[in-house]
Amino acid sequence: MERSSLLAPHRLMVIFVVLVLAIITVLFVRGPGFVQRLWHPIDHVAEISDSSDRHELNPYLVCALIEAESDWRADIISPAGAVGLMQVLPATTQELRELGLVDPELADGSLSDPAVNIEYGTAYLRLLVERYHEVETALAAYNAGMGNVDEWVAEGVDIRDTIEFPETRHYVVRVVRARDVYTQAYPELFPEWSDIRP
Repeated sequence: MERSSLLAPHRLMVIFVVLVLAIITVLFVRGPGFVQRLWHPIDHVAEISDSSDRHELNPYLVCALIEAESDWRADIISPAGAVGLMQVLPATTQELRELGLVDPELADGSLSDPAVNIEYGTAYLRLLVERYHEVETALAAYNAGMGNVDEWVAEGVDIRDTIEFPETRHYVVRVVRARDVYTQAYPELFPEWSDIRP
């Protein structure tokens, strides 16, 4: 039986498909800014800027969190009842209102309103950063809850080594990487934060 040539059309097609997929993957992960903007869009810039300034948080981090939580869909509601862009639980809004951590003009709005949702989500993330004193731990708490993170922190080792949920471990890495991508792809949107990581 005669073997087909290494350059047979069906083999060339497989090589071509593999090359195209490799190029797409490289562009997705490390491509130039204009390609990164396709994969990582930004919306609601004014609302993100206002809430980030008010709560002293990196707006690129807020963008990354929105991407991870809702992929920029304002109308999404999770099975657990979390609402909107930053997937805020109604119970969390009550706690943040009682603590006086949200802008009074936005406090009574609907969580499906992007400005209100971003305000609550950003206020909650700020609360978590102040509680845990580092972004990665705050992100783990945003995803897995403070009770779980308190247990992991109590173990006294680096939080990245003690996160028990693979989903949360992946979530933290994903948000931190997306923050860096947003920073590089959109340096003009929040120039005061372009060289700052947290």
